[in-house]
Amino acid sequence: MKLIEPIIQFQSEIQKLRREIHSNPELCFEEQRTADLIAQKLTEWGIPVDRGMGVTGVVGILRNGTSKRAVGLRADMDALPVQEINTFSHASRNQGKMHACGHDGHCAMLLGAAHYLSRNKNFDGTVYLIFQPAEEGGGGARRMMDDGLFTKYPMDAVFGMHNWPGVAAGTFGVTAGPMMASSNEFEVVVKGKGAHAAQPHKGIDPVMIAVQIAQSWQTIISRNKNPLDAGVLSITQIHAGSATNVIPDEATLVGTVRTFTTPVLDLIEERMRNIAEHTAQAFDASIEFQFKRNYPPLINHREETAFALGVMRSIVGADKVDGSVEPTMGAEDFAFMLQEKPGCYVFIGNGEGGHRDSGHGLGPCNLHNPSYDFNDELLPIGATYWVRLAEAYLTPSAS
Repeated sequence: MKLIEPIIQFQSEIQKLRREIHSNPELCFEEQRTADLIAQKLTEWGIPVDRGMGVTGVVGILRNGTSKRAVGLRADMDALPVQEINTFSHASRNQGKMHACGHDGHCAMLLGAAHYLSRNKNFDGTVYLIFQPAEEGGGGARRMMDDGLFTKYPMDAVFGMHNWPGVAAGTFGVTAGPMMASSNEFEVVVKGKGAHAAQPHKGIDPVMIAVQIAQSWQTIISRNKNPLDAGVLSITQIHAGSATNVIPDEATLVGTVRTFTTPVLDLIEERMRNIAEHTAQAFDASIEFQFKRNYPPLINHREETAFALGVMRSIVGADKVDGSVEPTMGAEDFAFMLQEKPGCYVFIGNGEGGHRDSGHGLGPCNLHNPSYDFNDELLPIGATYWVRLAEAYLTPSAS
């Protein structure tokens, strides 16, 4: 493994920053303390800072040489509304909030790279250090873009990285094309006619209609969608009624849809609406149909993926890099950035959980789990990746 020696020597400081952020988690668009810490460190290292983009976003600007080429490196800052059950010294101090997805580590790895790049400017062009708020459902990437991220700071490409539990530390994974799914949610209200449970003929039972709709929707996945196209339709909530002897007026179905392509998503949404409307109509009921598209599919650009693969292999070796990692139905709002700019999003292995300090919860070290903790062994690996990526992208010969 070819890590940058000054980054290894700086690891303890990066770890302190990571654990400081972990101890003080903040939810989406509330990351004021985290942003203050990041801006303070960047300023301390002589890196100009722009704040407030996307509410709490921070952008560090590193320029060197004469080239107009620029690259963006992105880390997310927000925590989750999870009660941490770890009791080690850097556990969350904020009730009901936790860095259960490793965004604390993502910030620390990028800060480690920023520290090195501020002192060793072996590149020609501009590196934009993007610390983004509200990845966990808030669409912070889109908010930063709406506030002019790519117009104020033109960049040729943008890159992202996420830790991945269950994969060995010191390894990377990526795939060209679809890497993560779109995230979408629906709420359908079936409007019937309430009645006494002993006199169902005097009402229109929305519960039975909702059940019929729920069952029929599954045929979209099994009979309408091409079996080779991935898609998941999950009904996660059904709400109706409040008494055992009353047929309610309404029943509500709530859930999510995930796909890797927009055409498949279009098909699922259209068929869901048609089935719900016509099923309700057949029983003399009506519906209210809401379908919200949250995050689009995350699609890595092929040229930038090949470039990132070369950088990863140069650091950890080809045997530690999976260039055709299995895509996940999880979602990421970095997808918005990849819709606007060429780029690539990679996974860095977080290990199996053996790295956790004593006092960790008894649950698995999985993302969004209250026993999770970021693996600090990754800090110099991830920071080295960011540095080598920026240097390779902005070599003088590339200008």
